Amino acid sequence: MNEIQICSRCIYDSRVPLIHFNEQGVCNYCLQTDQLAKDYGILDGSGEAKLQEILRQIKRDGKGRQYDCVVGVSGGVDSSFMLHKAIEWGLRPLAVHYDNTWNSAIATENIKKMLGPLNVDLYTYVVDNKEVDDIFSAFFRSGVPELDASTDLALAEVLYRAADKYKVKYILEGHSFMTEGIAPLGSFYFDGKYIKSIHKKFGKMRLKTYPLMDFISFMKWVLVKRIKKIRPYWYINYSKEDARAFLENKYGWQYYGGHHLENRLVAFNHSYYLPKKFGVDLRNLSLAAAARTGKISRAEALRLYAEPPHLEEGLVEYFKNRLHINEDEFNSIMSGEKKTFKDYPTYKPLFELLRPLFYVLAKANLVPMSFYIKYTSKTGM
Repeated sequence: MNEIQICSRCIYDSRVPLIHFNEQGVCNYCLQTDQLAKDYGILDGSGEAKLQEILRQIKRDGKGRQYDCVVGVSGGVDSSFMLHKAIEWGLRPLAVHYDNTWNSAIATENIKKMLGPLNVDLYTYVVDNKEVDDIFSAFFRSGVPELDASTDLALAEVLYRAADKYKVKYILEGHSFMTEGIAPLGSFYFDGKYIKSIHKKFGKMRLKTYPLMDFISFMKWVLVKRIKKIRPYWYINYSKEDARAFLENKYGWQYYGGHHLENRLVAFNHSYYLPKKFGVDLRNLSLAAAARTGKISRAEALRLYAEPPHLEEGLVEYFKNRLHINEDEFNSIMSGEKKTFKDYPTYKPLFELLRPLFYVLAKANLVPMSFYIKYTSKTGM
């Protein structure tokens, strides 16, 4: 059996998809992060000037309108701090929330704690709980790892819809490749066709309220409406730890126990489903990033990663009861065949074909650069 090699800088090891190491034992994902930091001006500080110019453009384009940008909010650290920064930068944001009806009480309260003091309006889209549960149930029965993919895609669609409704041309996203990295190539994937195909095969009811983003709507938002996605944290030295402390002190914001655990479905996915069925622990994304950037030592990151993920008491039973899955079926699915997006129809071949177009769109901030890196690469999946 081959010995598992661990990156000499972060905690990714040779089991990570498409990983390789240079002569110093540094993995390609660390090198990719270094290159992005250079490209976006984090290393030499030029990113701050680039961001300020983007912010000036947002203000110019939003002049005379009720809002000049939209910010997706979940009650988590990154989106909450992004809302604060938007106001600090002098923007007029509309907060947008996609409610998949699995929110934790803490997350809901965190959103309220931010909106009042900042005097920011909230646009909420609430999906029918029976529909969204049918999608989650379908994905669970399909045997793929992307249990919460429908939430991520629906949020993106709702952000576009809100922006279009209020004639806003900019969406601010609270993602940082420095604190979260970019998920290893080939690990996870989702698109509208993927969600639709799995639901068609394993779902039981017609979807009427779920905001599916298919290829046509995606192209409408980026090519016709030309709504741009801006990730301000890509241009600055953003610290999730400092942001959390700031939010707690200023707004009484409350921590929910771990990365992405503000939503109970996502918490089940990260804390139980992925580790138990696929042997995947997504804490390696943030812990590797923390070690890579020196926020914590590599040894400390490895120690934390060796500890079991935080699992909310009663969460597994809540999942089974809400989706009406009995114990025998649950155990059968958990021990059953492991499948991937390659087993179901997706837009992936089309995205690969249109790779040159998406490069242009990424450079124009019409799609995230991470989308171009992961979704259009033939070797990346």
